[in-house]
Amino acid sequence: MNIVFMGTPDFSVPSLKRLIEEFDVAAVFTQPDRPKGRGRKIAFSPVKEEAVKHNIPVYQPVSLKKDGRVLSELKKMKPDFIVVAAYGQILTGEVLSIPKNGCINLHASLLPKYRGAAPINWCIIKGEKETGNTTMFMDTGLDTGDVLLRSTVEISEDMTAGDLTDVLKEDGASLLVKTLKGLKAGTIERKKQGKTTTVYAKMLSRNMAKINWDLSSIEIKNFVRGLNPWPIAYTQYSGENMKIYRVDILDEMSQREAGYILEISQSEIKVACGSGVLMIKKVQFPGGKPMEVGEYIRGHSIEPGIVLGK
Repeated sequence: MNIVFMGTPDFSVPSLKRLIEEFDVAAVFTQPDRPKGRGRKIAFSPVKEEAVKHNIPVYQPVSLKKDGRVLSELKKMKPDFIVVAAYGQILTGEVLSIPKNGCINLHASLLPKYRGAAPINWCIIKGEKETGNTTMFMDTGLDTGDVLLRSTVEISEDMTAGDLTDVLKEDGASLLVKTLKGLKAGTIERKKQGKTTTVYAKMLSRNMAKINWDLSSIEIKNFVRGLNPWPIAYTQYSGENMKIYRVDILDEMSQREAGYILEISQSEIKVACGSGVLMIKKVQFPGGKPMEVGEYIRGHSIEPGIVLGK
């Protein structure tokens, strides 16, 4: 099969690797090179780095919709399939009509739940115990196409979005290969998603990462896990932003105001929540690196009695 692959972040790389092993990948489409890190040096996307290793032609239109030259090149390739895994651009009806057999998308949720840009993060924030990957035929809607295959993955109580991404990207690569082979063999039946209630997984931003201490300890822990490794949940401590990377739940209650620092031990900060109590285990302050609380308080002061977030 002649395949064109579209993807950008690290999540997409295992899928590209497996497709290269199993099929003929004629070209790769990925987002334009962008500044990265403190030095703001121009960097390739992870998918471009992988494509270059295998001497696969790479296309990086700012807008696939508006770049007529690139669209013309894509049509000349006459792909059997376009395979998409976290590309970062919406495909128009014109693009969807190009491949002989359709466009296949790998989406990191059990559709129709968690349609949208950040399904891995939101399923953790919402406290789900399981998620997975779905392959589907793409249409002009947002993750609304006919489902082909699904695979399920359990979410442990301490798993972060980064941890879950590492699991799902490998699982998704295998599911994509299984899907394409099944389509070729004619053994997969496409199914409508129907009108099952869905949770929309909106794009993340730094603006939504502030902790609401009025929530329960369980909700706050899920929030912290879901925003790790980006954008990282934060609160205010004495006027400074304190990023919080890891917390644990204590099996106790407190009558103190939500956000009140109850106690400082050698390895944690105990904080009252709207319901329940949390132990903050890993933090980062402006200008510093992420540290375990025990390491941080050896050189800095954290005072009990202060209310976080104020």
